[in-house]
Amino acid sequence: MESIKIQKYPAYKDSGVEWLGGIPNHWDVKKLKFLGNIFPGLSGKKGDDFSKEYSCGFKPFIPFTNICNNLKISNEHFQYVRVSEAEVQNKIKKYDILFLMSSETFEDIAKCSIYLGDDEELYLNSFCKGFRISKTFMNPEFVNYLLFCSTYRNYFSNAGRGFTRINLKQEFINDVYTLIPTLEEQTDIAEFLDRKTVLIHRAIGIKEKQIELLKERKQILIYRAVTRGLNPNIKLKDFGIEWIGEIPEHWDAVSNRVLYQERNEPGNESLAILSVSIHTAVSSEELSEEDNLHGKNRIADKSSYKLVKPNDIVFNMMRAWQGAIGAVRVNGMVSPAYVVSEPIGTINSDFFEYQYRTSSFIQQMDRNSKGITDFRKRLYWNEFKQLKTILPPIQEQKEIVSYIENITLKIATAVSLKEKEIEKLKEYKASLINGAVTGKIKVN
Repeated sequence: MESIKIQKYPAYKDSGVEWLGGIPNHWDVKKLKFLGNIFPGLSGKKGDDFSKEYSCGFKPFIPFTNICNNLKISNEHFQYVRVSEAEVQNKIKKYDILFLMSSETFEDIAKCSIYLGDDEELYLNSFCKGFRISKTFMNPEFVNYLLFCSTYRNYFSNAGRGFTRINLKQEFINDVYTLIPTLEEQTDIAEFLDRKTVLIHRAIGIKEKQIELLKERKQILIYRAVTRGLNPNIKLKDFGIEWIGEIPEHWDAVSNRVLYQERNEPGNESLAILSVSIHTAVSSEELSEEDNLHGKNRIADKSSYKLVKPNDIVFNMMRAWQGAIGAVRVNGMVSPAYVVSEPIGTINSDFFEYQYRTSSFIQQMDRNSKGITDFRKRLYWNEFKQLKTILPPIQEQKEIVSYIENITLKIATAVSLKEKEIEKLKEYKASLINGAVTGKIKVN
């Protein structure tokens, strides 16, 4: 990405607005309401008037989530609303600036985007306002960047009010002070930021793809380790089991009933309640009530929870088909909706967690789950104990776990570096936009 030579304007003056500070000497300041007109979104609509898909009698509209997530709106960001011919509703026009007037966070309140399409009949979500610039000396794309920049984001965040939901009064949009360079400068700034943000987004996209590839490589290496071992020259044999294929000839493939018996013991009040996630396997501590929406109910039901011990394998019978399975590392108890498998002999349960969370084994659990639809599927103990598992010698189990932990750490470090680079690019983008539209830097 090309570097930018930072230039300043020759002279600055006090804007007269405390939160704006100094601005270029020849720029002007006016309240937004003197530059155009604000208008509301849809009114009088109920839940069944909206749809994500088109059907007869429905018209396109822009949902508030798409305004929140996009600086510019295209026809990919539409949903649909029922609007009759007799209704009087405000329609969006090209270059309208759209504001989010209600949000869950102070950071998102009054986020804006600009509509650049040519649709003749397009509506705006009820939680939003539109602003139509009428003055010919204003470039709407510059104004959109201006109202999006961090200086204005801070102003609107401070103006928001509410607890469970943050709202902004219309007057804070109308009365916000708008910076006014010459029209030529506005156009230059908007075009400059268009070019630079495209380059930044492209760089971010490359790094996001690199993160995806790193995560894919991790899964490939884990799968290879738990199904082939660490010796690339080892002799293989085929056990005739489709999902397993060829494995080292000195390994075995056995039904889970050989490895486990069901543990169905009650827990006690002194133990933490552990959870099983499709993303992170088995937790090592109990979630706080702030993090666990069902915390109060779970505490009340402790008497029905099941005991788990280190080295057990636990799965959520309702989410096993999605990979909710893992090894237990601390004493605790789990929901009655979980199945607890206690090892019969000596195993390294970390090895089996890695194996059970591979896509091939998850597919095996999926095929053996009972239920006619995904969200009614259940994997019971009787089905789990029939599943086939790859069984290396215990020493190799330990070596494979050590190898996987090592590559996991290396890949996690690489991913973290890429994520930090992405964060710096986003910070650079925000700084660039803010500097250009507030006159802190001169783009030409």
